[in-house]
Amino acid sequence: MLTGKQKRFLRGLGHGLKPVVMVGKNEVNDAIAVETSAALADHELIKVKMLESCEMDRHEVAEKLAAATDADVAQILGRTMLLYKQAEEPVIQLPK
Repeated sequence: MLTGKQKRFLRGLGHGLKPVVMVGKNEVNDAIAVETSAALADHELIKVKMLESCEMDRHEVAEKLAAATDADVAQILGRTMLLYKQAEEPVIQLPK
């Protein structure tokens, strides 16, 4: 679980990122979960974009993706989410 200070720090890092994963009309399924998990393993911090064709609630999408990938939601802003999962050898050093 991330603290408020850690979430603010991650939001600052994530500001300039481009979305890596797109959630569309198929919504959250196994393929999206695998793709998200692989992206998190590569980058630690990723942006996920919900397309207009996705009819799920943005908070529900964020919760399902976070649960499926064992990640934390750092931010939900509009149809964009910021997910963080610490790598085995962390690159991002979170504040205490």
